[in-house]
Amino acid sequence: MSTGFSSSSCRFADYFVSCGLDTESGLEPDELSALCQYIQATKFRDGARGELASANEGENFEQSPLRRTFKSKVLAHYPDNVEWNPFDQDAVGMLCMPKGLSFRTQTDIREPQFHSFIITREDGSRTYGFALTFFEEVTSKQICSAMQTLYHMHNAEQYDILHTPPTPRSPEDPRPTPHHLHAAPSLTRLQRFNSYDISRDTLFVSKCICLITPMAFANACRKVLEQLHQAVTSPQPPPLPLESYVYNVLYEVPLPPAGRSLKFSGVYGPVLCQRPSTAELPLFDFPMQEVFELLGLENVLQLFTCALLEIQILLYSQHYQRLMTVAESITALMFPFQWQHVYVPILPASLLHFLDAPVPYLMGLHSNGQDDRTKLELPQEANLCFVDIDNHFIELPEDLPQFPNKLEFIQEISEILLAFGLSPEANPQCSEGQSKLRGFRSGDVASDKRNGNLAGSPLNSYLLRENQTIARLQALVKRTGVSLEKLDVKEDTSTNKESKVQCDEDEMKMHQLNIRVREVFANRFTQMFSDYEVFVIQPSQDKESWFSNRDQMQNFDKASFLSDQPEPYLPFLSRFLETQMFASFIDSKILCHDDEDKEHTLRVFDSRVDKIRMLNVRTPTLRTSMYQKCTNIDEAEKAIEMRLCKIDHTALHPHLLDMKIGQGRYEPGFFPRLQSDVLSTGPTSNKWAKRSAPAQWRRRDRQKQHTEHLYLDNDQREVRTECEKYIQEARNLGTTLRQPKLSNLSPSVIAQTNWKFVEGLLKECRNKTKRMLVEKMGREAVELGHGEVSITGVEENTLIASLCDLLERIWSHGLQVKQGKSALWSHLLHYQESKEKRDATPAGLGPPGIIHDTERRKSDAGCAMPPLKVSLIQDMRHIQNISEIKTDVGKARAWVRLSMEKKLLSRHLKQLLSDHELTKKLYKRYAFLRCDDEKEQFLYHLLSFNAVDYFCFTNVFTTIMIPYHVVIIPSKKLGGSMFTANPWVCVSGELAETGVLQVPKNTLEITFECQNLGKLTTIQMGHDNSGLYAKWLVESVMVRNGITGHTYKFPCGRWLGKGVDDGSLERILVGELVTNTENEERMCRTPPMQQSPGMMRRFVTISPNSKPKLNTGQIQEGVGEAINGIVKHFHKPEKERGSLTLLLCGEYGLVWALEQVFQHGFKSPRLFKNVFIWDFLEKSQVYFESAEQSQMTQDENWQMRVRHFCHFMRAINSTPRNIGKDGKFQMLVCLGARDHLLHHWIALLAECPITAQMYEDTALLKDHSLVNSLIRVLQTLQEFNITLEASLVKGIGI
Repeated sequence: MSTGFSSSSCRFADYFVSCGLDTESGLEPDELSALCQYIQATKFRDGARGELASANEGENFEQSPLRRTFKSKVLAHYPDNVEWNPFDQDAVGMLCMPKGLSFRTQTDIREPQFHSFIITREDGSRTYGFALTFFEEVTSKQICSAMQTLYHMHNAEQYDILHTPPTPRSPEDPRPTPHHLHAAPSLTRLQRFNSYDISRDTLFVSKCICLITPMAFANACRKVLEQLHQAVTSPQPPPLPLESYVYNVLYEVPLPPAGRSLKFSGVYGPVLCQRPSTAELPLFDFPMQEVFELLGLENVLQLFTCALLEIQILLYSQHYQRLMTVAESITALMFPFQWQHVYVPILPASLLHFLDAPVPYLMGLHSNGQDDRTKLELPQEANLCFVDIDNHFIELPEDLPQFPNKLEFIQEISEILLAFGLSPEANPQCSEGQSKLRGFRSGDVASDKRNGNLAGSPLNSYLLRENQTIARLQALVKRTGVSLEKLDVKEDTSTNKESKVQCDEDEMKMHQLNIRVREVFANRFTQMFSDYEVFVIQPSQDKESWFSNRDQMQNFDKASFLSDQPEPYLPFLSRFLETQMFASFIDSKILCHDDEDKEHTLRVFDSRVDKIRMLNVRTPTLRTSMYQKCTNIDEAEKAIEMRLCKIDHTALHPHLLDMKIGQGRYEPGFFPRLQSDVLSTGPTSNKWAKRSAPAQWRRRDRQKQHTEHLYLDNDQREVRTECEKYIQEARNLGTTLRQPKLSNLSPSVIAQTNWKFVEGLLKECRNKTKRMLVEKMGREAVELGHGEVSITGVEENTLIASLCDLLERIWSHGLQVKQGKSALWSHLLHYQESKEKRDATPAGLGPPGIIHDTERRKSDAGCAMPPLKVSLIQDMRHIQNISEIKTDVGKARAWVRLSMEKKLLSRHLKQLLSDHELTKKLYKRYAFLRCDDEKEQFLYHLLSFNAVDYFCFTNVFTTIMIPYHVVIIPSKKLGGSMFTANPWVCVSGELAETGVLQVPKNTLEITFECQNLGKLTTIQMGHDNSGLYAKWLVESVMVRNGITGHTYKFPCGRWLGKGVDDGSLERILVGELVTNTENEERMCRTPPMQQSPGMMRRFVTISPNSKPKLNTGQIQEGVGEAINGIVKHFHKPEKERGSLTLLLCGEYGLVWALEQVFQHGFKSPRLFKNVFIWDFLEKSQVYFESAEQSQMTQDENWQMRVRHFCHFMRAINSTPRNIGKDGKFQMLVCLGARDHLLHHWIALLAECPITAQMYEDTALLKDHSLVNSLIRVLQTLQEFNITLEASLVKGIGI
């Protein structure tokens, strides 16, 4: 039913309703509204009990009877029932008069007020209501005297309150209390405004007439109702009895078919409505102009962005029609997407508890015009967009991404608004200014220009005289860069088509502005998603099985789609692709293959996308951020003008009905109870067919819109209904609760609603954790190679942000008293406070609240670095110390990120919730956090995050200061106790490096604070070679991040010193992340910084003590794996790549693999002397240099390669660093890889005579076929642009 109206109706209106005061039941206070006021008053019961509560109760008493609300009733509705749209008495009663009845005296009569509303059924289909509320004199004596009695009681109460003496004093005391002085003016004030005197005043009460229709023809309905009201208030009676007109609208006016216009008769004049064809944007009949005037373009765009990201939206205004206009406009602009969640543009007072809903919603709340925003107690604000319509102001949630191409988009819409004489800024005089703008015809400006009266700019003098708002325009225009000279001031249609256009000018202008703005918005999506079909994942199985596994299925290839998008779009798009509305849109695409099945919106959107594809010469998948303006505005506008110039159909005129003599005469000034016998049934079907033959039109219009269900041939209809059923169910999957039931408020209903919320939150939690784990692990499993997970930074951030949002919604469900914007952070602060009170530790015993935790974090064997203690409070302190985070919501998010990175989220939350007393104090009984089973399951789902590594804190807070702790572990066998030199280290990470840090030689530990280094990659360490014993065997270096607790191990296992090992005084070590699990030193299941254990690890671990001898096959495989890792690294999007240093110099990296190649078959000359690969390379260099000088006849190519090789060897040998022979070899391999020279050098060395001397005959380097395959493998590196970390090439100027 997603077309949004009842499927089987073919009549313009389904019901005519009147609501108001039921004189039989008398005055009943509206308990629901009263209950809401009572709830407001008791809000403070648990907090600052006394004064506030009494003040509030006082306010309630002060409500004078004329200001109170009383129950309204549905007095009559015609017909009784319609099978395709059963009459919902509760909902209609609540929404026609959302605040109940109000009374006025003759001093305070209001103009009739029009508003529209919407009733959404369980299945998501909609019915529209249009209501006109006006005041009528109260004729019932009982009601008048009841009001008088209420006044007497009220005044007595007021008098008591105002005269209560401040101190007890004797009753005889005649002195006036100082209170009397104040009481006098306030009493007279009370009497003047709120009085009702039965002998002097006339009492009026509100009444409402309403049309319930299947489609939203707001203007037509407004005209019908206004003319009906005019008929009872005008001195002359209408030409026919009222029944004739109501009967006509109900039974003789059909819905116009798609693409046609229809004219029918009101009481005093014709009424027009037109309906877009199936190729146009769907019907929309509310004035968008008003939305831009009320909020301003910038705010409208922000609100639009919030709606697209399914953020909770609360609209706030004292005008019901404004709430409806803003809500309908925002949802209409989303085309082709549809809002999938709770949608209640007018929230009746009785449903206020719905603001507690922990789901996305778009709701409208009526303000009484007196309370300001600060008085409003909203349960959930961490992710709320609050729109104060009357004050032109909008509060946004934190971290709202920008809509793509926002500036160009604003400029394009500004040009349209300016062409209609509207300011792109909010217009505080909007209500008064509107009439001025309506009076101003842009045609006058255009004709003025022809007469030469306008200097240059079409908007200059005339407008600036007329309307001071536009004086602000000039400045704004300069800012948005719109040139006023180019501005196309619209020729007003009415000047040249006066004879043709059948509707009045305002209406025409509304249609023109609406369609222009909507086309520009629709064009943004057509451009952004012009190639979306390429990325839709079609299911391999049949519909039934696809449907039953819908939860687990991915229906859109998000990663590929995002990797094609321009960088600036990503923050918005990555979040948008996660929404329910996007998922539903893609679902309907998958379910409806052929055009026949497609939903209207999808069909229109797809045809536009096809058009763009044909126009665009660019390849469909390469995206640019070039802004492309909307081109089909004129076409869309012409279609509407055509329909309004040439009316396609005219309905039957109202006529006299079969009524008895005397029926249909009424007292002027009162809207009567109509004759139900003539209105309860329509004409018999054949009469209807003869009269207006709508069925034939409908058949003529074969492209049906869902309403035309009835006329499809059978199999087609079955396909369609099945398709709809699936789409509907697919939608409901994501939203356990689409719509509140508009029925009376009973505790059981509230409990049931809250139970649905709890189930929904749990389900959402399950789906989110699953989705995040699949993203993290799924891709990695596919890759098998280097274990860096393949999920883009943007995408990971999106998922984590949506997890934070879910946690905020869970924590704000069922809150007793709201404090601060973040419910989660406020709970944490309460916990911290109570914990610190309990653990007021004596000074010097370390931070309070730390749990000494043995059960999980065992110390690593030989790690020399006990793990950080697990402490929720300590983690909170870390966040509180970060000065960059200013807001509660920001702190809560940072704390969640930190806990995720430390794999403690589930554990911390469990600890937080283990304080049952605190939870009871903060939450109502029905809150999610007090449903024990659900809470356990929720914590269990979060526990699954411990299976993967997140760096969501380190990667986001890149500028904060972090303490690091470094420990150097010398070899146990040859203790470093005699070591005399002074060691130093320099730590490098993905974000920065520290510079040289001296390490005290007696402790070999150092703690320092510096800006976040990111994930750590390498550490350079060495010593100054001073003292008697400057030889040092280092096993490894450990570095720990003091906030996240991440510990990195940098294995060394080599000597540093002259005359030992390779004579190196400094080494570059490559690190990997250590995780503390029960089996000491076992690597994490998915260590992000290290390759998965390929073949090589298996060969090497056979004999850990002796140096393993690998055969040629194993060596080839090792080289292959190392190269493979590098190739995969470059095939990932840039954001997802891990550490390249690890792939080059780490365990089983490229340097290690080539070491194996050169060591294979290497002759070891004498027993005690170690020969290094570098010695062989130096000898080869000497040979090449002499060969070059002796001008041996070799080709150009050879000489080039030799020159390069010798140049690099000389540069490395002359470096001031003491990096030793193996360090030099590592540097040569890295530089060779960077400059794509390795394969040339292997070819040179294989041919070099030195190889013959220094290698045995079986050596790999002497086997031509093996050398050739090695060269081929190394050549694959040529296509990559390898950049080396600074630490690898320090001191080399090549």
